Amino acid sequence: MPVADTSQVISGVAERYASSLFELALEAGSVDAVAVDLNRFQAMIDESDDLKRLVLSPVFSAEDQSKAVEALCAKAGIGGLVANFLKVVAGNRRLFAVSGMIAAFRQIAARHRGEVTAEVTSAHALTSEQENELKAALKGVTGKDVSVNVSIDPSILGGLIVKVGSRQIDTSLRTKLSTLKLALKEVG
Repeated sequence: MPVADTSQVISGVAERYASSLFELALEAGSVDAVAVDLNRFQAMIDESDDLKRLVLSPVFSAEDQSKAVEALCAKAGIGGLVANFLKVVAGNRRLFAVSGMIAAFRQIAARHRGEVTAEVTSAHALTSEQENELKAALKGVTGKDVSVNVSIDPSILGGLIVKVGSRQIDTSLRTKLSTLKLALKEVG
């Protein structure tokens, strides 16, 4: 029997949990508030190597993860639906997939609002003006409002990598240099 691809397993788990959370948030009329709290929790993960280790490591027990999540939520002022959701995720030993759950929730909420989500990778942080220009350009291409999730990856050196649905536009300097390197090898 073939072993399932780990990313597909995480994706399936993330989709199910995110879908359930979205339904609860929709019932409570708190989709935007839940999104804000989830984004704050994701920012905490992104900024802390210790929290990343806690989230990803199978060494920590469900009880340890639950206690840590509860303390972090209390400290960050994250309560209600999101705090309960994160405790359930930790208690069910699914904390390893929480970033995927947050991303899936964002996509579900965006679809609900009639938006398209673009995943953007940049070598440096975008100014609000640059982000607005990018949104306007993407709206022109997709015909829909576009929410943008920007991640920073200095290794692309410059430019952007934009993913909208199944389409990807890669204007990164790293890719251009790789293409040039290949072209030079063929010539030489």
